Amino acid sequence: MRYNVSQLLKELTGSTRHYDVDEVLASPEAQWGVELVVRGPVEMVRTPRGILVIAELTSQVPEVCSRCVEPLTEPVVVALEEEFFPSVDVWSGAPVHVPDVDGYQIDQRHILDLGEAFRQGVWTALEIQPLCNPGCRGLCLNCGVNLNRETCSCDATPADPRWERLRRRSV
Repeated sequence: MRYNVSQLLKELTGSTRHYDVDEVLASPEAQWGVELVVRGPVEMVRTPRGILVIAELTSQVPEVCSRCVEPLTEPVVVALEEEFFPSVDVWSGAPVHVPDVDGYQIDQRHILDLGEAFRQGVWTALEIQPLCNPGCRGLCLNCGVNLNRETCSCDATPADPRWERLRRRSV
């Protein structure tokens, strides 16, 4: 998701470009170990200081269920609205002072790379504790069997004898 924005930087404030992303990206994180298919509309608007990118990108991220440790695929929608600032003047090639605000830079060749913004958006869009389904029963705490697929024959009473007095007590 790299775009040459040199022509847009030469245009008047308010000029726009529209793109439809349909790309396969190498996984931004080694843990995913797969390529992500990214789709969605991207709009770039020339601002007085740089380029505002407005996008809604979707992808499918491989995850692991937090209860039963089964693999799953989590759909992710990344809504971006970020301003990118040029690092060099498009007309002269001289370095440009980048404002002291949170934002992304456009490189010296006027290439705007959405990769880092997308990666950060994916991390914020992911579930903290992904589940394969809302009713996932997880793993047995004693024997480790997946309770979604089979039942275990473990004793349901607490193994710690310190809980025995509390268990016998009726409320």
